[in-house]
Amino acid sequence: MGNCHTVGPNEALVVSGGCCGSDYKQYVFGGWAWAWWCISDTQRLSLEVMTILCRCENIETSEGVPLFVTGVAQVKIMTEKELLAVACEQFLGKNVQDIKNIVLQTLEGHLRSILGTLTVEQIYQDRDQFAKLVREVAAPDVGRMGIEILSFTIKDVYDKVDYLSSLGKTQTAVVQRDADIGVAEAERDAGIREAECKKEMLDVKFMADTKIADSKRAFELQKSAFSEEVNIKTAEAQLAYELQGAREQQKIRQEEIEIEVVQRKKQIDVEAQEILRTDKELIATVRRPAEAEAHRIQQIAEGEKVKQVLLAQAEAEKIRKIGEAEAAVIEAMGKAEAERMKLKAEAYQKYGDAAKMALVLEALPQIAAKIAAPLTKVDEIVVLSGDNSKVTSEVNRLLAELPASVHALTGVDLSKVCACLAAAVGLPG
Repeated sequence: MGNCHTVGPNEALVVSGGCCGSDYKQYVFGGWAWAWWCISDTQRLSLEVMTILCRCENIETSEGVPLFVTGVAQVKIMTEKELLAVACEQFLGKNVQDIKNIVLQTLEGHLRSILGTLTVEQIYQDRDQFAKLVREVAAPDVGRMGIEILSFTIKDVYDKVDYLSSLGKTQTAVVQRDADIGVAEAERDAGIREAECKKEMLDVKFMADTKIADSKRAFELQKSAFSEEVNIKTAEAQLAYELQGAREQQKIRQEEIEIEVVQRKKQIDVEAQEILRTDKELIATVRRPAEAEAHRIQQIAEGEKVKQVLLAQAEAEKIRKIGEAEAAVIEAMGKAEAERMKLKAEAYQKYGDAAKMALVLEALPQIAAKIAAPLTKVDEIVVLSGDNSKVTSEVNRLLAELPASVHALTGVDLSKVCACLAAAVGLPG
């Protein structure tokens, strides 16, 4: 049996040993590995960056000037398998401080050897080149230990014999001298240049004034031309504006007309829809009820018609029955009247003129009634006459004309009738 060991990316795990005396070694960083109990060994090695402070004190340069130099190096163990195996062989079991001390001795040795080959000026004035040189010289040696130099910089350079300060003073004096000379030369050159500049300034001023006058004249001329052109363009623009305004007004009016046409069309559509709606409403509220009412009235009329037909048939049947009854009665009465007339005719034939006379006498009252009928409407008759009144004569005339009138109306001669009656009763003619 065994255990599963895990490590992060800043640490390397070395698993060694195995069955049957195996010398296999497994290097793992940022992962896991299996180790058997009793027969496998696990060790860890840090892969983090290590900061090393290198101090070289009282080291003489190529000119024999003792210097104190301080450098800072950033190093770490490389993760390539071969280089990691080399680093594990040399540093496994040591702590980080021991590894730093080993790398520090190597870096300080190379730093001392390089300081002995350079001058103070090279070291002091070009620190980056000096640090680069140290890094290039020391990298192969520390690389053979599985160590990588990430960076190396010179932190401080000084001395205790005031060499650097003397260099500064000499340089300062030279700079001061050059500065004074430069100031004097600058003042001289400035004076000369000032005079030249004044002359050039005056020339330039005069030329500038001339050019200004020319420019003013050209400006005025150009201004006049521009004003004329502006006025022309303004007039054209105004006319174009008015023309465009008229066109826009025309377009607006056209659009308004189109809008009115569209509105009128929409209004017509709305009115058409309203007509359809009103038509449907009339159909729903008037026509349909009217049709229903007409249907109801038609049904009532048909019922009434059937009723009237039935009543008419019944009445006709009644009238027919009554007519048949009346016809029978009339027939019976006609037969009776015929019989009566037959008997009367036989009697008239038997009695002759006497019968005719009887008929005349029966008719006379009726004739008199017809003649006197107009007099029934007269309330009062007043007869006014004098000595020569003709009333009597008129009455006599009427009586005399009466037989002729009766004879004309009936064909009966009253004179003969009266003679026959007198003879019948024994009166004298």
